[in-house]
Amino acid sequence: MRSLALMVLAGLLVSSTGEEARSLAARAAARPATVAVAIEGMKFAPATVTVKPGDTVVWTNKDIVAHTVTEKAGTFDSKIIPPGGTFKYVARKKGSFAYLCSLHQPMTGGVNVQ
Repeated sequence: MRSLALMVLAGLLVSSTGEEARSLAARAAARPATVAVAIEGMKFAPATVTVKPGDTVVWTNKDIVAHTVTEKAGTFDSKIIPPGGTFKYVARKKGSFAYLCSLHQPMTGGVNVQ
């Protein structure tokens, strides 16, 4: 009788562990992501990123000169990012957002929020 109770208990633990694992995986998938963009060699890399609402894009200036990340319609603007500095933008609404470095205007990129 005792072994039967242990088998039932073990089955419940395995079942709940599987459900908990699925729940954890679902919560992890729903968490906002962070996407990195390097500012290096006088360009944005990658130049265009695709994210979901709630995700964060982080630009890191790896150049030896200052840059900006300035969205053309004014949705976001980093102001001056010194060498070694970063700028974070949390995507709130869907759409395509073209940006440039206002100090070096041939440097362009885009954030697509889907």
